[in-house]
Amino acid sequence: MEAPAAPHDAAETELTVTSPEQMRELGRRLAKLLRAGDLVMLNGELGAGKTTLTRGLGEGLGVRGAVTSPTFVIARVHPSLADGPALVHVDAYRLGGGLDEMEDLDLDVSLPESVVVVEWGEGKVEELTDDRLHVVIHRAVGDTADEVRHVTVTGLGRRWAAADLSVLSA
Repeated sequence: MEAPAAPHDAAETELTVTSPEQMRELGRRLAKLLRAGDLVMLNGELGAGKTTLTRGLGEGLGVRGAVTSPTFVIARVHPSLADGPALVHVDAYRLGGGLDEMEDLDLDVSLPESVVVVEWGEGKVEELTDDRLHVVIHRAVGDTADEVRHVTVTGLGRRWAAADLSVLSA
């Protein structure tokens, strides 16, 4: 079975991650590519490593506060400890209403000066911007201790069209 073609103006890379520390390191490398105004959508099974990746992003961006899953508070803002962008970490798992519910979070206001990371954001936040990064983490499902994750990073829109995402596998 052939993979669907990437949309026009898209950059894509695929990686294999074999431990939580490698997932954090991927987040740290990804942080070097990000700037204020970037939207990152994270998708994957429960326990795939979305929050672990975001923890690495926070480390790479140099933000304040421990990055933990915002499942119950929906969104957390981590201000920069330097002069970089804040990290806004959103868990949209419990939000079913698409952008209407997301509007209550004022992400459109936060986006220009922050890096906004949305777990479970597919079908809910695409309308915020045409330029976004999709990160999909695949893991073995069922009762397994398998730490291997297959990560696909796709940059959409003009912001990411010329991006060299291969640096993420360095």
